[in-house]
Amino acid sequence: MKFGPVPVAEATGAIVVHTVRQGGLVLKKGTVIGAAEAAALEAAGIPEIVVARPETGDVPEDAAAGAIAAAAAGPGIRVDKAFTGRANLFADAAGVLVVDRDGVDRLNAVDPDITFATLPAYAPVVVGTMVATAKIIPFAVDGAARDAALAVSSGLVRVAPYRVKKVAVVSTLLPGLADKVIEKTLRVTAERLAPAGAAIVAERKVPHETEAVTQAIAGVLAEGAELVIVFGASAIADRRDVIPAAVEAAGGRIARFGMPVDPGNLLMIAEVGGRPVLGAPGCARSPKENGFDWVLARLMCGLPVTSTDVAGMGVGGLLMEIVTRPQPREEPSDPAATSHGTKIAAVVLAAGRSTRMGGPNKLLAEIGGRPLVRIVVDAVLASQAGPIVVVTGHQRDRVRAVLANLPVSFVHNPDYAEGLSTSVKAGIAALPEDVDGAIVCLGDMPQVDADLIDRLIAAFDPEKGALIVIPTVEGKRGNPVVWSRRFFAELGRLTGDIGARNLISAYQEAVAEVPAAAAAATDVDTAEALAAVKAEIEGG
Repeated sequence: MKFGPVPVAEATGAIVVHTVRQGGLVLKKGTVIGAAEAAALEAAGIPEIVVARPETGDVPEDAAAGAIAAAAAGPGIRVDKAFTGRANLFADAAGVLVVDRDGVDRLNAVDPDITFATLPAYAPVVVGTMVATAKIIPFAVDGAARDAALAVSSGLVRVAPYRVKKVAVVSTLLPGLADKVIEKTLRVTAERLAPAGAAIVAERKVPHETEAVTQAIAGVLAEGAELVIVFGASAIADRRDVIPAAVEAAGGRIARFGMPVDPGNLLMIAEVGGRPVLGAPGCARSPKENGFDWVLARLMCGLPVTSTDVAGMGVGGLLMEIVTRPQPREEPSDPAATSHGTKIAAVVLAAGRSTRMGGPNKLLAEIGGRPLVRIVVDAVLASQAGPIVVVTGHQRDRVRAVLANLPVSFVHNPDYAEGLSTSVKAGIAALPEDVDGAIVCLGDMPQVDADLIDRLIAAFDPEKGALIVIPTVEGKRGNPVVWSRRFFAELGRLTGDIGARNLISAYQEAVAEVPAAAAAATDVDTAEALAAVKAEIEGG
């Protein structure tokens, strides 16, 4: 292909390389210059233009891209009409994308002018997902290069459609495993299966014993399950552990235990009677992506997952931090901070405008002779929490005045009108580096006492995965909440007026709940609520 500037009088039949804009003329890149375009250029006073002109044997970009994309498309793939040298390939079925990695590499090695890009191999796709694109870099490509590319392009990508529709779940039980954990596991699993059009058709809860698990696996297979997932009350620790032993006792075979994907390390892949059985790692109880997802998606499409396949998942297998681990990947700012016991600070939020009160600042309203916010701070002072940071905003001088001479520090939040999150951020940012966590208290909850605060702090146990501690009243979550330092950075990125509820939802596996009285769910938002709390406290 010839390329370069030419006089407009000699440009007929050539391709515009750069969009031309002058006066009222707009001539887009890629336009083939005809007599009308040449006349328009001359009328606009443009004497010269940069063009590309195909030579004998060259293939136009769209023709080359379209041919390569059509050759590369396997079953379950459709190709859109090429445009500006690009032909896109789309999934025509739901499933996982199967890619001939070596073939794609060979195609891309033919000529730098010819490129082919895909989604990652085995990526889950739905109908309409763009899975690959063929792009020709110049306006035309040498015909010999096009032919060489076509020779290595056959069936490079295909969609393996979901085939498994009937899934069984076996859950083992040990003392201390709450029913709600199993309920959540079933819900999360059903949501995982939904995109594949699959459902849980059988479910068993059995003791964490080899014989019981063996019978459960055999039973659900006899009922027609096409795939079995076993969630252990205790994670599989060895190929001879309860769940692998149960698979073998049922006449099955262990294909692989352990995978280089984190989270997901403790995954077992097996088969019984030609049907797959997965021993799920603990992280599979969470909806977040983990190694279990990678294997499950392939098996749902009827694709084999060999030990060699799993061994090749290490590159890219480091997915995310597991917050419940005692040892985070990121070093603590002060490794010695926890050597002398857990230190939980307190943040008291006292910056609000009391807009629902209709005017007065509720934090200054007196109950039993003390301002409401003073009652809250006194309770925190009587607890094990410390140091204590009080976040002020609206009427900050008056709030500070009623807390005068108390051993607390203050931080002002100038953005208090933008919502509760700004006060949480201000308070967390003001904490010293040596604290292991913080209990965030609302300044309008005068019935939260030191005993509840201490019970929440006592339930904080990073080694057991209890990194967020929340009081509950008849199953409903309340306040205050204890947060591990691991979440301080994310608390610092909150926005709006909903506090940290979304963050709690994102880290359910790190949440510990402490039963509490109604005080944990009662804040003073209205004049009526203030009157009721005042009557209860003063009457008592």
